[in-house]
Amino acid sequence: MTAELALALPAVVGVLVVVLLLATAATSQLRCADAARAGARAAALGEPTGVVTAIADRLAGPGASVRVDHDGVWVTVTVRRSLASGPLGVGDLTAQASATARVEP
Repeated sequence: MTAELALALPAVVGVLVVVLLLATAATSQLRCADAARAGARAAALGEPTGVVTAIADRLAGPGASVRVDHDGVWVTVTVRRSLASGPLGVGDLTAQASATARVEP
């Protein structure tokens, strides 16, 4: 029984690390989507770009970058946030979301 446990334990730990990494990535993606949606809503209501950026940045969390694009009728807010890959070293992972809203008259 001890030999089986010694062989299986690294695999269990590896699966646990992968599950935690996926949960972190999913949470970051949802935060970016919420931040983009809230930023687009604020921009559509006429808030200045600095306020829109502050709203989206606060909701997306640390390390997020926010871009606001106006084309007169529509406003698009894009939020991007890098994720730590942890001990897996899978490279740079990035969560990104954008939302578009019609500017209110």
